[in-house]
Amino acid sequence: MDVKVADNPPAGRFEARTPTGEVAGFAEYARSSSRIIFTHTEVDPAYEGTGVGSALAAGALDAARAQGLAVVPRCPFIKAYIDRHPEYADLVRGPGQR
Repeated sequence: MDVKVADNPPAGRFEARTPTGEVAGFAEYARSSSRIIFTHTEVDPAYEGTGVGSALAAGALDAARAQGLAVVPRCPFIKAYIDRHPEYADLVRGPGQR
């Protein structure tokens, strides 16, 4: 599925939007000046299995990298995505790591 991933800071989440603007999924986060903690990811059931979750995770992680943020993947979906895509492993920091 063709989606556009964009940060929505007032809502504290990245959103995957369809070409018609519908939110197909989101990844919630808490952010500080140096890190982003992903807490929950959800894909609308109508879009499950279409690649929305993967596009969302990749877009959110790419944005974190571009902003120089360390990633704390408390969300099981984001953690599993990073485990399957080792090119993102360098972003991961635990709560006590710098």
